[in-house]
Amino acid sequence: MGKIKQILKSSDIADMGIGAMIVFIAMVLVAGIAASVLVQTANKLEIQAMTTGDETINQVATGLKVSGIYGHTTGTSIDLAYITVEPRAGAGDIDLSKAYIEISNSVQKCVLTYGGSYTAKSAIAGDMFNGGAGAYTLTAKQFGVMVLEDADGSVVSATPVANLGDKVALTFDATQCFGTGLPVRTDVWGIVQPEEGSSGAFAFTTPASFAGSAVFSLY
Repeated sequence: MGKIKQILKSSDIADMGIGAMIVFIAMVLVAGIAASVLVQTANKLEIQAMTTGDETINQVATGLKVSGIYGHTTGTSIDLAYITVEPRAGAGDIDLSKAYIEISNSVQKCVLTYGGSYTAKSAIAGDMFNGGAGAYTLTAKQFGVMVLEDADGSVVSATPVANLGDKVALTFDATQCFGTGLPVRTDVWGIVQPEEGSSGAFAFTTPASFAGSAVFSLY
């Protein structure tokens, strides 16, 4: 009888050991799965953080700056004009064919996109309105590109890509946009919005008189 009790007691101890081992293995498996989930989550968060950081840098650093606006007058109104733009400091490549211009005379608002009208720097011939006439072959919904500075030759007709150091004139036909051009004492405002990054804003009032000059600095 004593031997039987001893055998049963030994079997109980073995069962407890096996049960403890099963629990231990289960804990190890759960811990491993939890660690794997944590590692995957950390990797996803790191990738998302890097992507968000790059997008934020592009939005903040990339963009266009408006450095001047000039208009040509017929004597009664501004018929042709161009907006001089350049990439902001730290900006990446900016494809001007994907940009758009919003411009309003406080009565009408025009949205202009690149229409393919292009003038190389060598073709300007010293006259931004007559020598660069190719960039003014426009409809009411288009702007043209006239190259002022482009050391690396990136601003070409099909894909005018501006980068650091480039300076480009975006031309538009005010008569096409507004029907009667921009007469005297007209409040004008707008933005030049690239595909990515901050826009270049501008606002000006046309002169009180167009006498004495055919070209005016508007901004």
